Amino acid sequence: QVQLVESGGGSVQAGGSLRLSCAASGRTFSTRAMGWFRQTPGKERSFVASIRWNDGNTYYADSMKDRFAISRDFAKSTMYLQMNSLKPEDTAVYYCATSYIPIDGGTYSYRYYYNYWGQGTQVTVSS
Repeated sequence: QVQLVESGGGSVQAGGSLRLSCAASGRTFSTRAMGWFRQTPGKERSFVASIRWNDGNTYYADSMKDRFAISRDFAKSTMYLQMNSLKPEDTAVYYCATSYIPIDGGTYSYRYYYNYWGQGTQVTVSS
């Protein structure tokens, strides 16, 4: 079992920044990748970014790769999402997730690859 706890969400004006954190505990030694997804009411959860746990390779949704940065602290089993130049359309609940599935060369951009999810943290960007 793995427990994921997100933090760092909140309200910010357009153009501002937020840094989300996701702390993992429990059976973290089997982690292959971690990712961030977001969801707005009535829509499916969509990919934001992912990071392969061992080599640190990162992947982003096209609309976010110039504004967001995913990182991880291996020793703390914590993942981060630095979000800059935020836009109102970034408003959503942001979820972190962890995957045990080994995927050679994969980007971990599909939510079905993930085994555990956090409870979500709300990000609201006002214009």
